[in-house]
Amino acid sequence: MTLIFAHRGYSHLFPENTMKAFKEAEYAGSDGIELDVQLTKDGEIVVIHDEKVDRTTNGKGFVKDFTFNELRKLDASYPKKTFLKKEPIPSLYEVLEWMKTNHIICNIELKNGIFPYEGMEEKVIALIRAYNMTDRVVLSSFNHYSIVNCYRMAPEIETAPLFSEGLYMPWIYAESIGAKSIHPKYTIAKTELIKASMEYGIAVRPYTVNKENTMHRLFSAGCSAFITDDPVKAIKIREQYC
Repeated sequence: MTLIFAHRGYSHLFPENTMKAFKEAEYAGSDGIELDVQLTKDGEIVVIHDEKVDRTTNGKGFVKDFTFNELRKLDASYPKKTFLKKEPIPSLYEVLEWMKTNHIICNIELKNGIFPYEGMEEKVIALIRAYNMTDRVVLSSFNHYSIVNCYRMAPEIETAPLFSEGLYMPWIYAESIGAKSIHPKYTIAKTELIKASMEYGIAVRPYTVNKENTMHRLFSAGCSAFITDDPVKAIKIREQYC
């Protein structure tokens, strides 16, 4: 069965990368969630996508220039004006604590392409191990050096390179860097590529799949999983294939 991962949580309806969005994704029946991590000025792992807080909060500036306590005062529900309740930026600790109450799989994307956060991989891995979540987490990044670094430090945690452009025989590339899966942009995740990768033993989880016709194609191909903003739509379509 093709698994459904909620992109930054149930971000179609709820503020992205917040505990509210993650919990709503679980209630909706998602198999997994996808989130992004960065480091604060004082070295805390926080869940936020952009290097700046401007788009997703009522603050301004780079994540790396805020302390954890300063970041927590910002409102991450700010862009979704319909929300009356303030939503803070979560820490990865908070997400893993919540994961103890369910069976959700978590894809953690390391946002270290623009700012190479010193020691972030070590901190993320230490936290995953402390929570005994090594079999429920996938580490992904567009920074493939980081993915290799993670694999060397923690071969027991699944890694997945992210890529948005065509890669020749990506299953061979994945194997060469110790990755058990690939996360291609959906536009380059052709059906032949999906099938060839999976036959080779490499899982394929395209991102970010919101169009119904693409969802139908991926379910028909028996794709391992895909990442979507709207897990409810994906679950409804999946029912036709079960």
